[in-house]
Amino acid sequence: MKEPKQGGGFWNNLRQGGMPSAFASIRGGESAQQTAQQMAFIRSLMREKRRPEALRTPLTELDTVIFDLETTGFSHQHGDEIMSFGAIRVVGDKVKYDECFYTLVNCQTVIPDNITKLTGISPEMTAGAPSLIDGLHNFMSFVGQRVLVAHGSAHDKAFLNAALWKTSKVQLTHRVLDTMMLARTLEPHRSTYTLDELLAVHSIPIQGRHHALEDAKMTAELWVSYIREILNTGQVETLGDLYTYLSRT
Repeated sequence: MKEPKQGGGFWNNLRQGGMPSAFASIRGGESAQQTAQQMAFIRSLMREKRRPEALRTPLTELDTVIFDLETTGFSHQHGDEIMSFGAIRVVGDKVKYDECFYTLVNCQTVIPDNITKLTGISPEMTAGAPSLIDGLHNFMSFVGQRVLVAHGSAHDKAFLNAALWKTSKVQLTHRVLDTMMLARTLEPHRSTYTLDELLAVHSIPIQGRHHALEDAKMTAELWVSYIREILNTGQVETLGDLYTYLSRT
């Protein structure tokens, strides 16, 4: 067999580390197919209607995902993006520490120095991380149809909706509960409802603050504390009761 000619063409492209166009199109096709499948999954998940019967779920059996996001700033309208997802499953008042989710995201915007200092997430760390669609797909796969819980959920929900729209042109349809709202209802005398203050009040150890998974774990402990307190009132038994209780106070 003759040695392939030097110069242009397939073999020289390969020696120089290039990707022949045929290979590139195959690789690009595989990537596009995967993205299409991820989008289809996310869209199908968001098409699921909120089942009214879920409101009859006893709080002792309620299946939730407590989550937190770290972002490059506080305004997705001005280009800030998600840097990481953290989440943990809670059933009733039991935190499932063996069922956690965490991923960094390869955000496409600059991470300010003050955000790196706050979160410990640097541009180098996100450079090799999964894309937004990958991270979002994996996060929503972990969530499934469970009720979502966050502290100060408006921020996280806004960024989650922005990411869902950017990648899949859908909006979040899951129920989202907020531990800050529970705190305002159960402890109306407080002047502030920051996560740090509420963790301290409930003697929940503060560890790894501003890490998405660690914040989710601490919020889960806070959620469980409030659920137990609400159940002890004798007025609330189901998810529907909880919504009614929060709307009346």
